[in-house]
Amino acid sequence: MLQLYSFYTDAFWIAVKSILEHKLRAFLTLIGIIIGVAAVIVVGASISGLKTYVVDKITKVLGANHFMITRMASTGKMADDEFERKNRNNKDVTWPEYLYIRENCKNCLYVGAAMYGNVDLGQDGIDMPSVRTTGVTETMYDIEDKTLSEGRFISADEVERNAAVVVIGTDVKNKFWPNTSPIGKLLKVRGVPCKVVGVEDERGSFLGDSQDRTLYIPLTLFQQIFSRTGGLSVHGKSRNKETFQDSIEEARLLLKNKRQLMGADEENFSMVNVDEFNSQMDQFTGAIAAVVVPITMIILVVGGIVVMNIMLVSVTERTFEVGLRKALGATKQQILLQFLIESALLCIIGGIIGLTLAAAIAALITILVGMTMTITPGYIFLSVTVSSIIGVVAGLYPAWKAARLDPIVALTQN
Repeated sequence: MLQLYSFYTDAFWIAVKSILEHKLRAFLTLIGIIIGVAAVIVVGASISGLKTYVVDKITKVLGANHFMITRMASTGKMADDEFERKNRNNKDVTWPEYLYIRENCKNCLYVGAAMYGNVDLGQDGIDMPSVRTTGVTETMYDIEDKTLSEGRFISADEVERNAAVVVIGTDVKNKFWPNTSPIGKLLKVRGVPCKVVGVEDERGSFLGDSQDRTLYIPLTLFQQIFSRTGGLSVHGKSRNKETFQDSIEEARLLLKNKRQLMGADEENFSMVNVDEFNSQMDQFTGAIAAVVVPITMIILVVGGIVVMNIMLVSVTERTFEVGLRKALGATKQQILLQFLIESALLCIIGGIIGLTLAAAIAALITILVGMTMTITPGYIFLSVTVSSIIGVVAGLYPAWKAARLDPIVALTQN
């Protein structure tokens, strides 16, 4: 064991000495490995960061433990025949159905309803077209985990009596009241003067679409202004994550009972929950990784070819040294291991530098873009392992060539 330890220790320090004697050449050799490892890790961090960003934004927009029942909805691509079938069979969710679910869903902490539309705002010579307008019940504040920077949200009493009140987004506030509080001011929504009672906290943009260009009015007022009585979206929130699926199934069963659907009958409504977005994002990011990561691995392969070329040069330069070691009793296996250790050490150093570079790039992107780059252990293990394997593979032929040198011929070379 001592002899084996001594051999590997000596081989390691000989490899280090060889690398340090040709610093510039070693650095240029490592560039391919460094860039390859950094590319793999940054790509992996970008994919993980994208998933985290989208899920966080969806959770911020929709709230946690949140499900929705509506006429037509899907988190993924729907086949044409399925869409046509659902479009024919599915029915709008109505106000009485919302009330039935709200009164009977025991696993639901909150049940609310909403309707959606767009309005063009114009007031005091200021125009703001296509503002997303949502008719809501009072519980939507808790279901979607909303926060307000000023004022309050719509109350149950205001929903019941069709009150002309409105909660506005930050973009609307900055457009019409940039330097003053809008609370108590009037904003005309389709000609109806509505009193501003609250301002939603800034939510930013999602996939380029501002989440602050929005209005919230009582659902009953929305139905009156837009002349709609059907087409509700019923929203529910479970008491906790553990009861989330139970609340979804209970709400589904309640609506089926209300519509007198038997167990074997096809549902004529759609359900969506936040967890489905997570699984969709897993599939989406997995598909991206399956395509992009192998492409970035090509850089590591190119780096391995460069390492092999430099190791061949190193064998040529050290022919006399190899001959001398063999003349003193070194075996072919020891010579082979000597050059393999040097080749692997080069790539491991490159992998560590590449990992450090990737961490710096990820931190910089996080600061500049605002999207958290998540460097996962899986991608670190993958990149460093692959770079080490490439180092060993790249050193195999040069090491085999060195091991086969005839000591007498090698000693004549200098």
